[in-house]
Amino acid sequence: MEHVLAIVCPGQGSQKPGFLSPWLELPGLRDRLEWLSQAADVDLLTHGTVSDEATIKDTAVAQPLIVGAALLVLPALFGADTQTHPTLTPALDGVGVAAGHSVGEIAAAAAAGVLSTPDAMGFVRVRGAGMAQASAVTPTGMSAVMGGDPQQVADTLARHGLTPANMNGAGQVVAAGTMEQLAALTDDPPAKTRVIPLSVAGAFHTHHMEPAITELTTFAVGLEPHDSSIPLISNRDGEVVTGGQEVLDRLVAQVGRPVRWDLCMDRLVELGVTAMIELPPSGTLVGLAKRGMKGVQTLALRTPDDLEAARDLIEQHA
Repeated sequence: MEHVLAIVCPGQGSQKPGFLSPWLELPGLRDRLEWLSQAADVDLLTHGTVSDEATIKDTAVAQPLIVGAALLVLPALFGADTQTHPTLTPALDGVGVAAGHSVGEIAAAAAAGVLSTPDAMGFVRVRGAGMAQASAVTPTGMSAVMGGDPQQVADTLARHGLTPANMNGAGQVVAAGTMEQLAALTDDPPAKTRVIPLSVAGAFHTHHMEPAITELTTFAVGLEPHDSSIPLISNRDGEVVTGGQEVLDRLVAQVGRPVRWDLCMDRLVELGVTAMIELPPSGTLVGLAKRGMKGVQTLALRTPDDLEAARDLIEQHA
């Protein structure tokens, strides 16, 4: 049987207070996090260890923190010497495909060599700040709709003027819009569903984010993307992309487009993925995969205690 290993990176809302503290006990990772902080112009060391939940919910903080977390632990996972070379981002030896959910797509692109790590951290800084500013124009948010008939869910969101901003598969759709529209959804949900407000500050991946796209477009002009070292699965449509400029263009446009994680999971299955490792802050994508990618072995890399099992998975499925 042929084995295919996928590396995936989570999106906003997956962060938890103090989640980076255990990682900083590994040699070289504190220096690496300080370097990532400088590249992002955000104090990731403080926010990943002692900042409270309200602080790391701030979009301008959360997005660099999530991308930084994934790029922080890659050397530990693949055995690179961060004690001597804290700025090294290793090649994904043995990995067959990579993908990221929403902001996690930036981390996946950097891991695959499309963007240098400093460029990726600069990009996510501009993205997070721009989306935070866009969110402040009108009070907006997002709610997860769990279960129900897909057509009834779509019809209900349309009736309330909401956008299906994340189509996550496994019976989960994330609705985005104004707080009034979300309140109406809570009062009048689709049949046989649960509506769960999410810990995000705005209606991401909707027309409300247009100002952020303008800023990112300007910033991206100064970047020099490279072709991907491995196939990347795009949030836009689940397609495989490897051309550097196309990946970058999709990352810019993604801010205002729905995330089709359902199509990404379908593509991973079509590519024959047999195992999937989710980088920190992990758990969300593994949870979706357990319901939507039956038979695929999964591992959520939460702390250094998970490294041995993750390396075993790489050895078995690379």
